[in-house]
Amino acid sequence: MTQRSPLVSYRDASIAYGREAPALTGVSFEVGQGDAVALLGPNGAGKSTLLQSLLGLLPTTGTAEVLGTTPGARASEVGYLPQSTHIDPDFPVSLGQVVMMGRYRRLGLFRWPGAADREVVRRAIETVGLTDLAKTTFGELSGGQRQRALLARALATEPKLILLDEPFNGLDRTNRDALIATLLRLRETGVGIVVSTHDLELAHEVCSHVLLLNGRQIAGGPISEALTDTALAAAFSGTSADTEAHGGAHGTLCAPGGDDADEHERARV
Repeated sequence: MTQRSPLVSYRDASIAYGREAPALTGVSFEVGQGDAVALLGPNGAGKSTLLQSLLGLLPTTGTAEVLGTTPGARASEVGYLPQSTHIDPDFPVSLGQVVMMGRYRRLGLFRWPGAADREVVRRAIETVGLTDLAKTTFGELSGGQRQRALLARALATEPKLILLDEPFNGLDRTNRDALIATLLRLRETGVGIVVSTHDLELAHEVCSHVLLLNGRQIAGGPISEALTDTALAAAFSGTSADTEAHGGAHGTLCAPGGDDADEHERARV
């Protein structure tokens, strides 16, 4: 049987912002088809830095390949759900129109969406469980429904790999469960997932592998092997996310929100 090439392959990679000293070092991991990798670590650990590297937005040394080539070279095949995306809720655009935005890169400047594009959008909306709301104005959706709609927009690119930065922040149980179900379905279809999160329960429910980061890679591998109390203690040592107080390898590490905010600001410069 022919072995399939990994969707992501990093070996001893270091990631920096411009000419600054590396913000993250020693990163080695792979993502195969249907794998889901949880990025865990304290605020400023480098989780968003790694996502930006996978998108080809930051200088990365060492071995760094995404979809068999340089990160960013096949960007149209990578879906991305950032930590925050602003769409004016008063702007008169429907959920379906927001999801269609995910097709724009494939359409180019001078082609209108056709039947095939509309079918892709329909399937993306169906995947996140919002078919009944496709014509609803985006501003009328709840926060959790908007998050799922933005994931559908990322899916409309027909990605082989999808990157998510703290996608579960602020979600109620209904939308959280719906998003978990969506990610599990994506894994079944062979899509690779890399997700930044503080939620260990989510990591166990959705992900096959984990990377523990804190300026460098502390540990990595299958969750059953790498997500240990010892590794968590090393990653969160000296931070407010005391692993014993939060249930060790099975709790929530710290209050979500604002992760790697400084990294986002620098990445936009």
